[in-house]
Amino acid sequence: MEKIKHTLEPCYNNDSIILILGTMPSSKSRELGFYYMHPQNRFWRVLEDVFQDHIGDSVADKKRFLKKHKIALWDTCASCEINKASDSSIKNVKPNNINLILKNSQVKYIFTTGKKAHELYNKYIYPQTKVEDICLYSPSPANCAISYEKLVENYKILIKAAY
Repeated sequence: MEKIKHTLEPCYNNDSIILILGTMPSSKSRELGFYYMHPQNRFWRVLEDVFQDHIGDSVADKKRFLKKHKIALWDTCASCEINKASDSSIKNVKPNNINLILKNSQVKYIFTTGKKAHELYNKYIYPQTKVEDICLYSPSPANCAISYEKLVENYKILIKAAY
């Protein structure tokens, strides 16, 4: 187990309507300075297919895409203990204060990526926000039981929330 501190700033703006929360950025995401940056993570490819809009590879491209589609990104954990990138091993959580985003945006919908993010949101964050989340499938390469096609279908709810 390793104690990890969240090092990425939340990505949002005043126009954000959707907030997507994961658990904790992977070591690759922390290294590259942005969310869902592990090359095998399916998150960005799924969003491209759902919104039928090319994203690009750079962090700046990803931020432009998020702003265009009114999506904010952050994570449930400000810090935690975790074994490698195994969400199921997460313990000793200090949650992020997502009220920062809620007070400074138009967020109406909160989505969590995977069962652990959903569990952590409901345990630590929902009691303060009273905003129910919608649990999406995890786009992690570790979640290989969910096909790419099922991920895309599951994430299409984002379009309904955004428009």
